Order: sequence, then C-alpha cells, then structure tokens
Amino acid sequence: MTEQSSRRRWLGLVFISIAVALIIVDSTIVNVAIPSIVDDLEISSTRVQWVQETYTLVFAALLLVFGTLADRFGRRRLLLIGVVIFSLASVLAALSTSGELLIGSRLLQGLGGAMILPSSLSIINATFRDRERAIAFAIWGSTIGGMAAVGPLLGGWLTTYYSWHWAFGINVPLGVIIVIGVFAFVQESREEGAPRRIDVVGALLSVVLFGSLVFGLIEGRTYGWWFSDSPPSFWTLDVSPIPFAFTLAIAAGVAFVLWGLHRERAGRSTMLAFGLFSIPSFRNGNIAALVVSLGEFGIILSLPLWLQNVLGYDALQTGFVILALAIGSFVASGFAGAFGNRISPVTIVRVGILAEIVGLLAVGLSLSTGASWLQVVPGLFVYGFGVGLATAQLTSVILKDVPISESGQGSGTQSTSRQVGPALGIAILGTILFTSLGTGLQARLEDQASIPADVRTQIVDAVVDSAGSAIPGLEAKSPDAATDAREAFTDATRYATFSAAGFLALGFLATLRLHGERPRREDPSPGAASPTPGAATPV
Repeated sequence: MTEQSSRRRWLGLVFISIAVALIIVDSTIVNVAIPSIVDDLEISSTRVQWVQETYTLVFAALLLVFGTLADRFGRRRLLLIGVVIFSLASVLAALSTSGELLIGSRLLQGLGGAMILPSSLSIINATFRDRERAIAFAIWGSTIGGMAAVGPLLGGWLTTYYSWHWAFGINVPLGVIIVIGVFAFVQESREEGAPRRIDVVGALLSVVLFGSLVFGLIEGRTYGWWFSDSPPSFWTLDVSPIPFAFTLAIAAGVAFVLWGLHRERAGRSTMLAFGLFSIPSFRNGNIAALVVSLGEFGIILSLPLWLQNVLGYDALQTGFVILALAIGSFVASGFAGAFGNRISPVTIVRVGILAEIVGLLAVGLSLSTGASWLQVVPGLFVYGFGVGLATAQLTSVILKDVPISESGQGSGTQSTSRQVGPALGIAILGTILFTSLGTGLQARLEDQASIPADVRTQIVDAVVDSAGSAIPGLEAKSPDAATDAREAFTDATRYATFSAAGFLALGFLATLRLHGERPRREDPSPGAASPTPGAATPV
C-alpha cells in the first residue's frame, strides 16, 4: 500500500467521523434546546419524548435495512445519500412552527442517520485491520466525544442568543463539508457477488418490531398500561392499546427470527446474518451493547430539563455543565486508542462501564434543589470518561472476528444493538422520570390543605405535560407549590439516574461472557494479493 493511499484512508476517516459526529451534534443540540422548544411550540411532555424518539425510533428500525443496502449497493454511496437527507431534514426542522412538523422532520433525520451510521462503521471495518482498526475506532469514538462537547455549547449558544431553530440549521454547512470530503478521500466499496434483492418481509418485520415496542414504552403512561381513561382518538376499546402494542412487538420479533432462519436455510439473503451469532465475541458483545446502551444515554433526557427547570440555568449554562461529560468522553477515547493494543479491549470496556456506574451514582447523590454545578460536574466527568472507554472498544470487540464480506450486516447488527438501547433507554427512563414526577408532586401537594383537589390536579398536569418548564411560572402564583414541584422533579431525576446505573450494572454482567474469547474466523487484511472471494473490494 503506497504512502499516498494510506494518507487518503486516514483523511477519509476524518470525514467519515465527522459524518457520524453530525448525528451526535444534532442529538446533543436537541437535548439542550428541548426546554426552549417546549416553550415556543407549547408541546406536552409526551411530544417532548416523541421529538427525541421519532428520530431514534426510525434510526433503530432502519439500521439493519441500510446496513444491508450499503454492502450491496455501495457504502460510500449510501453514506452520502444519508448526509444529504439528514441535511435537508434539518432545514425542515429549523423551519418548524408546530410540534407535529418538528416530529416529522425528526423522522426524516432518522432516515438519513440510519444510512450514515452503519455505512461509516462498515467502511472503517473494511478499510482498516488489526492495530490500525483499533486506532481508527478510537478516532471514531474520540470524534463522537469531541462533537458531544461541541453540541451542547453550540446548541446552548444558538438557543440562548438566537433561536432553537438555528440549532438545526447548523447541520447544513456540516453536511456540505462532509459531502466534499467523502467524495475526495473515501473510496467506494461493496460486497462483491452479494445478491441485489433484499429481504423485504424481514425489513418490514423489523420496523414493526421496533416501532410497536418503542410506541408502547413511550405512550404507556399516557394511555394506561392496561386500561385507559384517555385512549387515543383511533382507539375504541376499554382496554389500553399498550398491551396490544407489546404483543405486536413480541409477535413481530418471533416472526422476524423464524423468517430469517427460514431464508438462511434456503440460501437466500436475510436482514441479519444469523450465522454471525455463532461467533462468541459478536453474540455476547451485542448482548452487552444492547443492555449497556439502555443506561448510557437515557439520562440525557432528564438532566438538561432538571438543570434548567429546577436550578434555573439557561441553555448555554446547561451546555457548559454537560460539557464535563463530553470532556470525560473525549479524554477516555484517546486513552483507549493509546492503550488499546496493550490492554485487552474487553478489560477497557469493563472499566468503562464501572466508571459510568460510579459517575451516575455520584450524579444521583449530588442532586438537590440547592445543588450547584460544582456538585454535579465531577460525576458527569467520570460518567463521560466511562462512556469514552466503552464506546469505541465495545464496537471493536463486537466486530473484530466478523469477515469483511459480512461487515455491512455485522455493523448494522451491532449498530442496531447500540441504537435500540438508547431508544428503549429514553423511553423507559423518560417514563420513570415523568411518572415519578407526577406521583411525587401529587403526594407533596396533598400535604398542603390550602390547595383544593382540582387545583392540585391542574398543577400536576401542567408540570408533567410541560416536562417541568411550568415550574418557574408557579413561583409567582404559589411559591410553596413551586418548591414542591422542584423537589419532586429532583427526586424523579434521581430515580431515573439510579435506574440508568442499574441497566449499566446488568450490562457489566453481560460483558463477563466475553472473557477469554478468541477469533473464530479468518479475516484477510485489505490489500492482500489474493483477496478471499466475496470480500469487500474497491470499485
């Protein structure tokens, strides 16, 4: 391999990483801007979750589809299409004047993001091997950490001094830079000899599976887990639609597996390369990734809301506090890259998860209505350090034994594990947050005999439906009720934080199954004189 070719690969990695960072920047910007969006568009707490979840839901549901398409029709091609769609959707989001339009724009962003992530991972997996791959994944993870730092600051600055609309518009120039860089430095590759037809039935089943599951988790507290006092307009039964949604998810999941196994036995293409699950590192790594990611990013929903609605920080101040998490992630990602070839990647992953647990426990214990940023930041830094250690290395552990010819489906599968986790995490932890908030505030207000029952209900509904943004407005009307609301929101945030730590503890236990595993399949290095038939080759 010539020096010029090697330089082009590493320059290409920079723009690939920026493409992934586009997703992270948008996510962190939205987290910081949520309170301003609530105030401006007057959306409910359920709509707040859907602003987050519509993107994540579509993202998770389509990762497998686009991972397969990238392998068959070109990884660079799909990456570029995803960046263009994501950028155009960002324009629509920036121009949104209603919650429904913003949610629709987020849906399109999810479509573009679902093309970007598996394509980027597949390109890295096909381009770099051995030590270079460890460095490449570390750069990939470090870029995510760095952009996670830029996102809250940029989003906070734009939201505070301009408008939350600009928080989405900033994606457009980033998209232009990515398109130019990828065209210039990333070589197209695909799986040669792969069938062009995709498993349409499997794709539809995966969408139904993830869509109905996340719908049930998000809307359970609104429509009732079994019976409903406020069913959706399309529902006529006394029983809540939520049990039906979960039943549909289970049925779709079972059908997806059975259908995939049937097609694999018949020698036809499948959405998941079920044969990859015979590789211990791939199978156990995906289980660990799913559980870990449940707790890793779910807390991001509640913390900005608590900082702004309880402590009274503006969006820019909130961004500076969350910056501690991103700095920790950035530092740890560099550490993981430097020591990735000296310390077992599995060991780095375990240390990272333990650091995340310690950080979340520290954050949860520091929460109070009188807390300052100095009490919250140390725990956030430790938590971010753990995220940085685990993120890139866990990806490397999962994909290390996957043949290049199946890297698209392999990266799509592990990306699904990593993105379904946050989708479920935000849904579950968001439900814990708002359910605990409503229950806790109701109990506190009942101790105030001067507040009539109907007024208590109105206060609880206002605080929960506004995701806490109604708390500052309560101060002038009822200082005691505002105090109760802040305390209830603090307790609810603490419960969500401890729940996230619990998911991470389960993820740590899952990593114990990764101990002592060895490669199970041969995987030729790129650039070999005689590549294995079916391996990814430049086109």
